[in-house]
Amino acid sequence: LSFYQRKEVKDLIAYLRLAVNPNDEEALRRIINYPKRGIGNSTVDKIGALASQVDKPMWQCLGSAQLSNRAQNAINDFVIMAKSFIHRADSDNAYELAAHIAKHSGILNELKNDTTVEGMNRLENVNALLDGIKSFVEEDTVIDTETVPDKSLASYLQNIALLTDLDNNENSDDHVTLMSVHAAKGLEFKSVFIVGLEEKLFPSFLSLDTPEGLDEERRLFYVAITRAEQFLALSFANSRYRFGQMRYNEPSRFLEEIPGRHVESTAYVRSDVSSLERAENINSSGARVSGSFKRQTTNSAIPKIDPKDFKPAPASEIQTGMKVLHLKFGEGKVLAIDGAKDSRIATIFFRDAGDPQERKIMLKFAKLQIL
Repeated sequence: LSFYQRKEVKDLIAYLRLAVNPNDEEALRRIINYPKRGIGNSTVDKIGALASQVDKPMWQCLGSAQLSNRAQNAINDFVIMAKSFIHRADSDNAYELAAHIAKHSGILNELKNDTTVEGMNRLENVNALLDGIKSFVEEDTVIDTETVPDKSLASYLQNIALLTDLDNNENSDDHVTLMSVHAAKGLEFKSVFIVGLEEKLFPSFLSLDTPEGLDEERRLFYVAITRAEQFLALSFANSRYRFGQMRYNEPSRFLEEIPGRHVESTAYVRSDVSSLERAENINSSGARVSGSFKRQTTNSAIPKIDPKDFKPAPASEIQTGMKVLHLKFGEGKVLAIDGAKDSRIATIFFRDAGDPQERKIMLKFAKLQIL
C-alpha cells in the first residue's frame, strides 16, 4: 500500500483539503465523524440528500437538515472546529496549519491511544506527513524574483496532487512502488532503493534495547536487500525532520556490516574491513579493527560543513554587510535586505559556490550562520 493511500494519511489530508475548500464533499464525508464525534451515517445521508435537493454543497447544509438535537449539537461542534481551521488558512503556512489541525482535530490523540505496533506505525506515518509538509515550507528558499514563495496549505496540496494521482494509478507497467520492508516480503524487483538507513530509524530506536530486537531488524534488512534482482541503492540522510524537529543522524550500523567488495558508491565508500571480518580480526591488544562508510573527497569548491557544527542565527539578526554561511552554498556576504518582517529577502553573494553568484533568499525560511 503506497504512502498516500494509507488511511491515516488520507484522513489528515482530507482535513487539510477541507480547510482550504470547505465545499470539498469527498473530504467532508471522510472526516465529519473521524475521530468519532457522534455523527452517524444516517445523519450524513440526510445532509447529503438535502444538499442534492437544494443543489448546494453539503457544507452549506450542515445547519439546515432536520436532525435530532444530539446529532445537530455534534454537527455544530464540528462546524465550529472546521471554521477555526478555515480561518487560519489565510495566515498560517502549510506546516503551522497542518500541525494545528492534526492536534486539534483529535487525530494525534486518537493514534497515540492505539499502543499496538500497527497503531504506532500509523502515528509514524502521520508524523512523516507532517515532516514532509515542514520540509515543503522550509525548502526552495532561493528565489529568482521579488515574489514571495507560496508556502500556504493550498500550495502544498497542489504540490502533492500529482503524487496522490500517481498512487492511484495501479495499472501502469512502468512505475515506482513505495512499500514497507514487511510488505515487500516474497516480492522481487529489478531495481530496489532502500532509504532511511540511519541509526534509530533502521534499526528502529525501539529495537535497540534488546539483542533480540536488533537481530529482528537485521533480518528485515536482509529481506530488504534481497528483494533486488539487478540493482540495489542504499541511502541515508545526514539530517531529517522527525516529529517536527530537525535531527542529525548517524549512518545505520547495517551499512558497516556490508563487505566493502560488494559496494560501489559515488558518495560514500566502505572501508576494506567488514563487521564480519572485524569479528574475526582482533589485534594483539584485544581491540577490534574498525571500519565505516567514509565520505569521498571531491573537487567541489564548496567546503564541507558538518551539520552538527552549523548554528543558524534567527532571521531577525541577519543584517546587510554580514558574512554568513549556508549549508548548501557555503560562505557569502549579505549585499542587501528588502521587505519587512516575515517577507524580508536578502541578496547574498556566495563566493564558495561552484558558480559564484548573487542569490535572493527569503530569510524567514533560510538557515544562515553568522561568521
